[in-house]
Amino acid sequence: MLLHINPAYLFKLLHGFPPRIMPTDGNLGGKNVQMGKPGHRQGATMHVKKYLLKCLHRLQKGPGYTYKELLVWYCDNTNTHGPKRIICEGPKKKAMWFLLTLLFTALVCWQWGIFIRTYFSWEVSVSLSIGFKTMDFPAVTICNASPFKYSKVKHLLKDLDELMEAVLERILAPELSHASATRTLNSSIWNHTPLVLIDERNPHHPVILHLFGDNHNGLTNSSASEKICNAHGCKMAMRLCSLNGTQCTFRNFTSATQAVTEWYSLQATNIFAQVPQQELVEMSYPGEQMILACLFGAEPCNYRNFTSIFYPHYGNCYIFNWGMTEKALPSANPGTEFGLKLILDIGQEDYVPFLASTAGVRLMLHEQRSYPFIRDEGIYAMSGTETSIGVLVDKLQRMGEPYSPCTVNGSEVPVQNFYSDYNTTYSIQACLRSCFQDHMIHSCKCGHYLYPLPRGEKYCNNRDFPDWAHCYSGLQMSVAQRETCIGMCKESCNDTQYKMTISMADWPSEASEDWIFHVLSQERDQSTNITLSRKGIVKLNIYFQEFNYRTIEESAANNLVWLLSNLGGQFGFWMGGSVLCLIEFGEIIIDFVWITIIKLVALAKSLRQRRAQASYSGPPPTVAELVEAHTNFGFQPDTAPRSPNTGPYPNEQALPIPGTPPPNYDSLRLQPLDVIESDSEGDAI
Repeated sequence: MLLHINPAYLFKLLHGFPPRIMPTDGNLGGKNVQMGKPGHRQGATMHVKKYLLKCLHRLQKGPGYTYKELLVWYCDNTNTHGPKRIICEGPKKKAMWFLLTLLFTALVCWQWGIFIRTYFSWEVSVSLSIGFKTMDFPAVTICNASPFKYSKVKHLLKDLDELMEAVLERILAPELSHASATRTLNSSIWNHTPLVLIDERNPHHPVILHLFGDNHNGLTNSSASEKICNAHGCKMAMRLCSLNGTQCTFRNFTSATQAVTEWYSLQATNIFAQVPQQELVEMSYPGEQMILACLFGAEPCNYRNFTSIFYPHYGNCYIFNWGMTEKALPSANPGTEFGLKLILDIGQEDYVPFLASTAGVRLMLHEQRSYPFIRDEGIYAMSGTETSIGVLVDKLQRMGEPYSPCTVNGSEVPVQNFYSDYNTTYSIQACLRSCFQDHMIHSCKCGHYLYPLPRGEKYCNNRDFPDWAHCYSGLQMSVAQRETCIGMCKESCNDTQYKMTISMADWPSEASEDWIFHVLSQERDQSTNITLSRKGIVKLNIYFQEFNYRTIEESAANNLVWLLSNLGGQFGFWMGGSVLCLIEFGEIIIDFVWITIIKLVALAKSLRQRRAQASYSGPPPTVAELVEAHTNFGFQPDTAPRSPNTGPYPNEQALPIPGTPPPNYDSLRLQPLDVIESDSEGDAI
């Protein structure tokens, strides 16, 4: 049974009439009475209240004014199967259907939660496609395994080489070297980062021995321990100290070869960091001496077709087809005859003996306008061989945020790119090395020689920064530093990788060795004698195996269509519902909100009326008194106390002359048309 309320009463309730009656604009008793509010504000208020009244009429004709009536109306009219049975069936079946409906609603919500969580996990699926087209030839970077010519840097490494020879003598023949140690060595180099022997035959009490001078911390005498310390009982380590030797760490090695190589490289870094870069470029291998012959397809080329950059670990490196100032060269066809052919002279006889222990050419294939991190991604080509490299292309396309943590140009990466001076594209290698250099500058107050240096900073060296080696070693071994940089750097969204198939053969052969070396010596040195040898010559063939390329592309594993279909499937399977059922449920939620608003408005009106009644000390005024108060401003109501023994007029005044009764002010107020219709409908009901 629906509850019906007179719309006129609701209209007055919403208009907020106080107990005092306020007439509208009109002529009452020959006097004009004006409204207190401006006309435009009153019109806006009337429109709002008219809209609210329409909402009330809708509730009156539809679900009703209480929560119970609304729920009953929803269960009786919804298209969802379960709620209808709750209304129509008997008590037992009603309870059963209520439990079933509740259970299946919980299942639907649980399944929806799983699908929504899966959608917002931003999973991707990877698709592989194969295409065929003419492609640009990759950029090719070649470097010599030795960064400098020993003849040009020998004066810088003189003291270090002498110290290195003494260390090797001490390791190989300790008794003979101790007896013949008459030459003076540069102790300043040794004192910063010396090599020590650690006797670990007693793991609980290791003994640290110096190769030169006194023992460390006075644990034992070095000359006495040399007789009992051998290769099986001792390990070599590098001692790294800071704060004037008060805080030291030891970097252990399993082989003396690794120890002396790392120690020499660290000391050479200290020396080269104090030399201007232009002088270092002049000490490395020039392009005209290194590149003996060049042929790209059918077109000849030479060292002028290469771009020179200085890579601290390998000295001068040369890049073919980098695409910085010229357009990238396309490959006409796949096959060796359409690729790049090079003959290189590495000048192995002039290698730095203790710095370059590997002979050959370091090369790398990469995209145009990208910086070659050849130490990490390059390969070696051995001297005295012809190395053929067949290339296949893989293109990687990532979706980007929120699916993949990648970047297009690195603009949103919070790491300053120290390789920006080369005007190259973004790469995660450049970001990681820039991040490490930034940490190096903040922690050690100087930058490492192997990485670009920001303006205003200096490279680390023993003279200006005596504790830099200890700081660098700790930062290099820090897991927190690596995780921080990996967390800040992102992969590139678009990347091209070159897969290489490598084959090698001896070159030149014994039958052709004589005439080939004669011709190459004549072309380079204008000499009739052979100035080249097999140990210094490298031949390279780089070509596309085929023009097929693979595209590895990411796509959203769960898109919006997938989400909606799964949500609708679960809702339809468990409850037999559809999108219209959800709209019905939303409509009922809106009705719940309106009923709550009505109850709150009624509560506020009730509280306001109670406060108004509490302000009167006696009985409330009559309608005649209220009318007289509005029409006669000199009127004062009779507030004299009345005794029960006296009549209504104790002063025996004449009875008031009956006058015209107060008019019905509702009949004078202009009401909207829908209100009048609602009144008539209520009267009819």
